[in-house]
Amino acid sequence: MTGKVYLVGAGPGAPDLLTLRAARLLETADVVLHDALVHPDTLALAKRAHLVDVGKRYGKVSTEQRFIHRALVAAAQSHAVVVRLKGGDPMLFGRAQEEIEALARAGIECEVVPGVTAALAAAATLRVSLTRRGIARTVAFLTPRVGRDENASAWIPAALGCDTVVLYMAAGASQSISASLIEAGKRADTPAVLVESATLADEARLFTTLGELAAASLPRAQGPVVMAIGDVFREASAIEALARQEPRRHAL
Repeated sequence: MTGKVYLVGAGPGAPDLLTLRAARLLETADVVLHDALVHPDTLALAKRAHLVDVGKRYGKVSTEQRFIHRALVAAAQSHAVVVRLKGGDPMLFGRAQEEIEALARAGIECEVVPGVTAALAAAATLRVSLTRRGIARTVAFLTPRVGRDENASAWIPAALGCDTVVLYMAAGASQSISASLIEAGKRADTPAVLVESATLADEARLFTTLGELAAASLPRAQGPVVMAIGDVFREASAIEALARQEPRRHAL
């Protein structure tokens, strides 16, 4: 008999934001195939499991998706509980559908355990709702990253059609994102914010505008980064700007 594979959301970073079900599965897992940026304390919950790093990092050597498929099938053929641990939520930009289909072809049972996605974690730490009455009724979760033979600008209409836009896997594309959206009609003074390692102790954030986004950069850019654009961030951006000026006032 084959085992069962659980596609588990590791959440945005902080281990205590795992769901109870995710924590229980990690404690009982025989094998855990995990993404690159999963927090070490989260992996530490898998005390009896064999850990396999199958992470992908932009601009670095990454695990091929077809290898992950083969590894999941092989693990389930020899172990009872296999966890595929994904950052954030498995069903959002995590290629979960491909893994589900690969397991189905091999006749292996699969279950998905959701997690907190980075967009919602960033909104929580910023204390800015992605929707707000009178300002934002619609939200889009997008990525400018495209696969082979895909239209590189396919994400732009969706970004223009929503009040608040959160971009995943976009940290290295600030310049092209800024230029593309402004050229398509988005106002250059639209507030934007970059949040790195949301919910962790070393979280970093940078408030800017769409027009200045091309030159904006976080101090480290070592952890996962989400980019958010929209008028809901205007008030928080103004407060942040005042806070930066405060030490200068005291010096005077």
